[in-house]
Amino acid sequence: MKTITTLFAATAALSLAACSAEPDTDVTDIEGPAKSEGEAAAIAAALPAGDFMDLELGAKIVGPQGPEVTGTLSNAEGSFADIRSFVACPAGMDPCDPKTAPEGTVFTYVHVIYPGEDNEKNTGSGAGNDSSDIERASAFKMMRAAHGFTGTVGYSKAEALAAVGAKADVVITCKDGALIWSVEAGGGGDQWEQAEPITFYWQSTLPPAGPADAYAIDANYAKATGPGPYPADKAGTTNACL
Repeated sequence: MKTITTLFAATAALSLAACSAEPDTDVTDIEGPAKSEGEAAAIAAALPAGDFMDLELGAKIVGPQGPEVTGTLSNAEGSFADIRSFVACPAGMDPCDPKTAPEGTVFTYVHVIYPGEDNEKNTGSGAGNDSSDIERASAFKMMRAAHGFTGTVGYSKAEALAAVGAKADVVITCKDGALIWSVEAGGGGDQWEQAEPITFYWQSTLPPAGPADAYAIDANYAKATGPGPYPADKAGTTNACL
């Protein structure tokens, strides 16, 4: 089993992986001091990233669209990605009903971002995708504040490795209360591109109020936006980004 070592880079810190021959080594954080002021600033701004495969989740919330919400991230030029989202309760909680969930329940928001389309005719853009081929996607992000954000956030590191390779830099930062997952392959190397899904997640003490146009992808040097489960703000609730 190859080692996945998480490092931080200067502009898109948190390096996803560096492989070695030693088996069964856990993901680690920064190794060694920052090499420049820019790298130090990036390290300071980055949030610790968990691995989606390590999560233990309970049942999903079942809303008007079922347990999952599908859509597209698009702009005037067309659809740039399909998005499939769900919100889950903690492990052991089934069913997952916000109306009966105890106070303080942590909800996990999960978003699978599929640049281009997922080739499923009944989800997202399906056969209607009319965007150009996605040669480079550089970020998945929220366009609104992450209400109730607990500070726990991450992505599927195995999927990122498969999509971008061992030189990938994935950094999670906050901006104006919202979350940004930046994906960068560096000079040369593979990029996050067409038909390479990556799963991202974050946790909140607030349940979704319904789908909202709160999410976006930066792809082919353009921004495309679309819907996903999103929590309404509540007085007295904190946001770890703030």
